[in-house]
Amino acid sequence: MQTVGKLMKVFVTRRIPQEGMKILSAAGVCEVSLWDSDEPVQRAELLKGVQGAHGLLCLLSDKIDAEVLDAAGPNLKVISTLSVGFDHLALDEIKKRGIRVGYTPDVLTDATAELTVALLLAAARRLPEGVEEVKNGGWSSWKPLWLCGYGLSGSTVGVIGLGRIGMAIARRLMPFGVNRLLYSGRTAKAYAAEVKGEFVPLDTLLSESDFIVVSCSLTPETLGLCDKAFFRKVKNTAVFVNSSRGTVVNQEDLYEALSSGQIAAAGLDVTTPEPLPTDHPLLTLKNCVVLPHIGSATYSTRGIMGALSAQNLLRGLQGTDMPSELTF
Repeated sequence: MQTVGKLMKVFVTRRIPQEGMKILSAAGVCEVSLWDSDEPVQRAELLKGVQGAHGLLCLLSDKIDAEVLDAAGPNLKVISTLSVGFDHLALDEIKKRGIRVGYTPDVLTDATAELTVALLLAAARRLPEGVEEVKNGGWSSWKPLWLCGYGLSGSTVGVIGLGRIGMAIARRLMPFGVNRLLYSGRTAKAYAAEVKGEFVPLDTLLSESDFIVVSCSLTPETLGLCDKAFFRKVKNTAVFVNSSRGTVVNQEDLYEALSSGQIAAAGLDVTTPEPLPTDHPLLTLKNCVVLPHIGSATYSTRGIMGALSAQNLLRGLQGTDMPSELTF
């Protein structure tokens, strides 16, 4: 543990970007206890670290439930999560105790959209396979159909969840010559007109799309959405990409769809669990590209996230408006 400063106690569950730590250190209003590691804090250390804390700065990998809140005690005023997602937080319990929550939306939209497009292209154009062939000597003479994949030009793209990130993905894909942009969700979006988006039922999106991008929030309705029935409705030449939440996808059903040729390829930046075990069946497939949840992993984005999470925490401690407060 590292401790700096004094006054209100704050527990930070991981090393965060220096932009955030500098803000906390310079504020002069809190005593910061830091789990000084790049690895997740152990549960016992989390329960110990939050004792008597007025503020908690956590990550998506930290399960903040009733047990943690009880361990913290009545001093806890604010939880700031360095993430846009908040399904690791027991919001009912947090609300019951009158604790405020800060998070980091918007700032990672562009980075996540860029990564999603990169993942789509990597899966569709078989880039990891190509790299491996160069390394293992499989690259010999030019062959007309060797390592052929699927292109975006003239295609139909379906986006499940046209929110901030979904729209940012759509904007980046359209210049590739996409012919139609379909989207599904709870309601039609007026801003979809910018990308000539067509609001359609999910079944229509699945049956007509050449590329399917999942960028929805995790809700009771989307939990396990991409299952056996889902993949049966998809073209066998379709490429499936998920950069939302791992639990939106039934991975056993995805494996079956990929290995049987029901769909052509998949790209995942999120899995269940994280990290994905190295012996997971999905990792045996050449037509499945799995990344280690790096959607927001640019230096600038992570720095901004660190600063915003620190500002949210400080404002919560001081009882003033947060830059990004979660309303629930």
